[in-house]
Amino acid sequence: MAHDVIRMTAAELAAELATGSLSAVDAAQAHLDRIAEVDGELQAFLHTDADVSLAAARAIDARRAAGEPLGELAGVPLAVKDVLVTTDMPATAGSRILEGYRSPYDATAVARARSAGLVNIGKTNMDEFAMGSSTENSAYGPTRNPWATDRVPGGSGGGSAVAVAAFEAPLALGSDTGGSIRQPAALTGTVGAKPTYGGVSRYGAIALASSLDQIGPCARTVLDTALLHDAIAGHDHHDSTSLRREWPSMAAAAREGAAGGSLRGLRVGVVKQLMLDGVQSEVKARFEEALALLAAEGAEIVPIEAPHFEYAVAAYYLILPAEASSNLAKYDSVRFGLRVTPDGSATVEDVMSATREVGFGAEVKRRIILGTYALSAGYYDAYYGSAQKVRTLIQRDFAEAFARVDVIASPTAPTTAWKIGSHGGDPMQDYLNDATTIPANLAGIPGLSLPIGTAAEDGLASGLPVGLQLLAPAFEDARLYRAGAAVERLIADRDGGAFWERSPMLEGGAR
Repeated sequence: MAHDVIRMTAAELAAELATGSLSAVDAAQAHLDRIAEVDGELQAFLHTDADVSLAAARAIDARRAAGEPLGELAGVPLAVKDVLVTTDMPATAGSRILEGYRSPYDATAVARARSAGLVNIGKTNMDEFAMGSSTENSAYGPTRNPWATDRVPGGSGGGSAVAVAAFEAPLALGSDTGGSIRQPAALTGTVGAKPTYGGVSRYGAIALASSLDQIGPCARTVLDTALLHDAIAGHDHHDSTSLRREWPSMAAAAREGAAGGSLRGLRVGVVKQLMLDGVQSEVKARFEEALALLAAEGAEIVPIEAPHFEYAVAAYYLILPAEASSNLAKYDSVRFGLRVTPDGSATVEDVMSATREVGFGAEVKRRIILGTYALSAGYYDAYYGSAQKVRTLIQRDFAEAFARVDVIASPTAPTTAWKIGSHGGDPMQDYLNDATTIPANLAGIPGLSLPIGTAAEDGLASGLPVGLQLLAPAFEDARLYRAGAAVERLIADRDGGAFWERSPMLEGGAR
C-alpha cells in the first residue's frame, strides 16, 4: 500500500484523496516512512516532524469528512526548501548561523500552500543561503542524487529535487536565483519551474539576491508542477515586487498541452550562445532528439542570436554577490541567530566577526567579499554598474528573440550530475554550470525544466538524467506549461512510459 501511495503523482494522489479511498493521514504517513527508509543516505531533508505533519493531515481529513469544500491538492504532502520560513519547523537556509531558528510567521508561498490544504512533510536541504550549484555547500552535509548516490543532485535546491525524485514527497517548493530549481530538476530527472519574477511572493524567503530570487514549484510531472504553481501564485501586499495581475490556470494549460496539438505552429528558438562548448556530447544529443520530436509534431525550429548572453555569467556573479553582501549584513550575532563570544573583553565588533567566521561557510564568505568589493567606492561603476548595463542588454536580446519565436529551448544544464567532491573546491566549475539558466533570472522571465532522457556519461550504463529548458516572455508562464506538457507526452510516447517511472527505487538508502 505505502509503495503504491508514494509512486502516485500529485494529481493521482489528489484524486484518491478526493474520493475518500485514501486519507491525508495515510498519504503523510507513507511519505514519512519513505523518508525514514532512504533519507539517511540521501540527506534530502534537514528537518521533519511527524507529529506536526500528521496533525495537519488529520485536520484535512476532518474538514473533508465535514463536507467542507477543499482545494484540488488538499491532503497532498509537500516538501519545503529550507530557504522559506515556517512556523512549525526550523528555517536555517542550510547555514549554521541560523541553526534552530524558528520564524513567528509563514512565508507567503507556504501560507498559500497550507490554505490549499497541502501538508508540510519537512524542510529540504540546500546550499547555504542558496549559494551553490550542487548542494555540497550545505552546513549540514551534501544531498545525494538517487540516480547515483555518489553524484550531486544540483543546487542550490538539491534537497527539494531529490525529495520528489526519490518518492519522499510528490511536491516541493524551491527557490531559483540563477537556476536553483531548474538545474537540480535536470540532474535528478524531475520537473521544476521558475515563475515570472513577481509572479509568486518572495515574502518569507530568506533573501540571497532580491532582484533575482524567485520561489517556484518542483514535482515529477509538468501537471503536478502546474498544480502547485496555481496554489502559490498571485499578488501579495507584503512583497513590493509582487505583480498585480490575474494569472491563468497553469494546470489548465498543462492539461491542454498534454491533450495534443499544441505544438503545431509553435516557434521554438534555439539560441546559439546557449549551446556552449562545454555541453556534454550526449546532453547535446538528447537535446537535438527532443528538437526533432518537436519538429515532427509541427513546431518550427528557429535559430536565434543573443550576442550578450555570453556575458551573463560574469554579470550575474557581480550582481548576486553585491546583493548578497547587503542581504546578509543582518546576520550580525546581535538580533537573532548564532552568537560566538571570544574570550576576554570582546567588543560588539569582535563578537560579530567571530560569529560570522564560524556561522558562514566558505562559499558564503567568498561571495560576501566579492559583493562588498563590487559595491565599494571607486569600483561601483566599474563592476556592479557595468553588470547592470549588461543585464539590460540581455533583456533586450530576449525581447528581440521573442519577437520572432514563442519559446526558447536549450539544455537546462551543460552536463549531467558530477561526482560529489569532484570539482575540488574550484567554484568556477559550479558557476559555469549555471550558464544556460542564468539569463532568465537576469531578465525576470519564466523558465521550466523537464526530463528528456538519459546520457550514459562517465561510464554509467544506466545513464543520468538530461533536462530540456523552455523559456517564455514575462507573464507567459502558462505557455511554458502548455509546451512542456506536450513535450512530456512526446517523451513518454517515445519511451513507452513517463520518465519519472524510471527513477530508481532505493532500498534503505542503497540503489
